[in-house]
Amino acid sequence: MLLPPWLLLLSLTSIQTYAQLSFPSPTWFPPNATAGATATTGSNTTVPNEQWSTLLGDLLYFYEAQRSGKLPSDNRVSWRNDSATSDGSDVGLDLSGGYYDAGDYIKVSFPLSFTLNSICWGGIDFGMGYDLSNQTSYLDSMLRWGLDWLIKMHPNNDTLYVEVADTGIDNAYWGGDQNIPGPRPSFQINDTSPGTDVAAGVSAAFASCSYLYYGGALSPTTIGKSSVNSTAAASLKNTTYGDILLTHAVELYGLAVNASGGMTLYQNSVPEVQDSYASSGYGDELVMAGLWLSLAVNASQSANSTLNVTSLTPQEYYSLAESYYSQFDLAGQNSVFNWDDKTAGTYILFAQMASLGFEGSDNLSRWQTEAERYLDVVVDPSSSTGDASLTKGGLLYYSGDSNDASLNPALNAAMLLTRYAASGLCSSNDKKTTYLSFAQSQLDYTLGRNPMFVPYVVGLHPNSPINPHSAMSSGGDDINQIDTSPSLSQGNTYVLYGAIVGGPDRFDRFFDIRSDWVENEVALDYNAPMLTLTAMHIVTDDIDPYFTNLEVGANEKVKPKGQPCDDAIQDGCSGHLLSEGGKIALGVVFGITGLVILGLLAVWIWTVRSRGKPSTLGGKA
Repeated sequence: MLLPPWLLLLSLTSIQTYAQLSFPSPTWFPPNATAGATATTGSNTTVPNEQWSTLLGDLLYFYEAQRSGKLPSDNRVSWRNDSATSDGSDVGLDLSGGYYDAGDYIKVSFPLSFTLNSICWGGIDFGMGYDLSNQTSYLDSMLRWGLDWLIKMHPNNDTLYVEVADTGIDNAYWGGDQNIPGPRPSFQINDTSPGTDVAAGVSAAFASCSYLYYGGALSPTTIGKSSVNSTAAASLKNTTYGDILLTHAVELYGLAVNASGGMTLYQNSVPEVQDSYASSGYGDELVMAGLWLSLAVNASQSANSTLNVTSLTPQEYYSLAESYYSQFDLAGQNSVFNWDDKTAGTYILFAQMASLGFEGSDNLSRWQTEAERYLDVVVDPSSSTGDASLTKGGLLYYSGDSNDASLNPALNAAMLLTRYAASGLCSSNDKKTTYLSFAQSQLDYTLGRNPMFVPYVVGLHPNSPINPHSAMSSGGDDINQIDTSPSLSQGNTYVLYGAIVGGPDRFDRFFDIRSDWVENEVALDYNAPMLTLTAMHIVTDDIDPYFTNLEVGANEKVKPKGQPCDDAIQDGCSGHLLSEGGKIALGVVFGITGLVILGLLAVWIWTVRSRGKPSTLGGKA
């Protein structure tokens, strides 16, 4: 299916500024970290809490610092420069723009699509928070910078570029944005070399964001200020832009399900992504995309759009989602919700759609049961034999998934809990209270209610991390001196306001070491759930976020000694992990002990059996 001429023209020209909302005057900038140590003077039911609004602004500002390509004239991050402006030249395309995915300079479609999907979903559910805090225009700018790049990455029906830059070359570079090394190759999936997961994932991002730009809503917020109409999405309605996004969503879903190369993981077609963002499955993306397409196509009809890019009805998209849900056995899962696994999110979205009585959706009780089964395990990890538990300090921790970014799984879980409870979907008030309380505990932990007294958002408070693993903000240019140039005590040269770092280890320890990418790296998807949670609090809460309660400098008094023990730094493993020699010695000890125990057990069993064995002399044979 070819793009209609008018859509093609918009896609190839200046979509990036087309009908974009104007920034407020004066331009908003993050305040100095010292402002986070000051409590607000009191509650006001008509004006949003200043500290929550600042947090939302900081979180959005982080994405501006991650921009790639030629920066616009209204760029707020003074220390950033135009960069990687020739991306895509190797394939004769302009693939400049978009976002650097983390603390490095690669650009990857799969995790970005999850990030945009998550943020658009939050803008639909709690969009009033952006409006009240006067951050909606910055949300619009943030979304378009990512969505417009994904449009470039989808130059025709059967092609989607999935990564720009070589991971190996990129990992060997530590420096600013003006000397990024090349080459920066462009990697694609297509009809004969498909990638079901990434095609469906990007389709879901386009569809969910088109639903936001169509002005769609899902469920009313049933918590917090009764004086605030919190049922509205962020004020971004733009049917023309919604049409553009929906066109790409429909085409990519077609590539996901109808590619002549069949259904497959995208790393099978593009082995290079194995080292960056390999996928573990694609059933969840097919379901998520089908649900959002069902909503978006319905919204386009309600918005009186003249777009005609699909022969499928909203109900047919929904039926496809249900069919894939069954085909890939997604029911009964307890997996973490993240860029790789969207299964838990489908439970919540199914329930939201059912609560609306959406055409084609199943009965609400079915999806309440499934969603609450999952969420009950989240709030009480001990009730399941899964990988989740609570750290001593109270952080939800998934063994494996939390090892390299402990805060992200916890915040994503908090976001799902809050969305479900705030939408009035809980089967009882007790569940609603439990879900909201647990979600709040994870949010508070991230904002400073933790054994380290650290709010894990850069630039938010004097106790915030000062050494995020970010090549562009560090100010250093020697990969062998990441922790000494500049010094850790000095902190990064540029403050990466609003960046959420990976987080503490399973013992609640945080070292704030720049080279420790496990604890200190930043990433696009780390900020996404916090945006939604913060927007909700702006709508519903007059009380300051927890970080205003922190004693300045309390983090220095409890900072752990020595080094971390994780995938980035092993110097501190002796205290928590055995050396290889120790493992061998322990194995020998247990091996010998085990043989002795087995031997004694065998003697005991032989003795018992001999005593209980009937005699064959004059007795039973």
